[in-house]
Amino acid sequence: MTTVTFRQAHTADAAAIHQLISDNLQIGHLLPRSSDDIIEHAARFIVAEADGRVIACAELAPLSKTVAEVRSLVVAQDARGNHIGPRLVTELAASAVPRGFATLCAFTHQPSHFVRMGFTIVPHMWVPEKIAHDCTSCPLFRSCGQYAVTLPLRAGVQIRPEKPAAVIYSGRTVGARRPNVERLHLDPAHVFLPADEDAVPA
Repeated sequence: MTTVTFRQAHTADAAAIHQLISDNLQIGHLLPRSSDDIIEHAARFIVAEADGRVIACAELAPLSKTVAEVRSLVVAQDARGNHIGPRLVTELAASAVPRGFATLCAFTHQPSHFVRMGFTIVPHMWVPEKIAHDCTSCPLFRSCGQYAVTLPLRAGVQIRPEKPAAVIYSGRTVGARRPNVERLHLDPAHVFLPADEDAVPA
């Protein structure tokens, strides 16, 4: 595959990001995003680019001063299978650490991708910031089909759980992660700080 570069998005990328999300709504179980919403929050996105084309994106959305969420993580159909998704999450985590976030979370229909990167599946109630910010106004609040996953953040060149990741549900721990599963690594040379880095959505 052609060399892929990762960078902070700009307002000029909003149309490409919107198209990428719209094209993959059903395949990726993504939530729709309006063009205005993406333009407003463009600086929160990291994009992957190849041959001048945006082929993947992901947003770091603050939920509180200490918790941030991975949103709108999507890779174009013809670019999948090249570990672009994990690299995007790594870039988001790298930008989250110096901003003081202690936890990175995501809500997903396919938690296995995140577990391979070191996230742990947890009950939704373990992420009250997300529930207060988005879930209570969602029509599927009581019948959500998504899994909550979290990753503790700490400074350094590498991020991984203190113990092997496991599925935690209703107070019961199930199935520790195999030791050879790919872990999420942070490269301190790639830190992207959004221009409005202290903004927390209302």
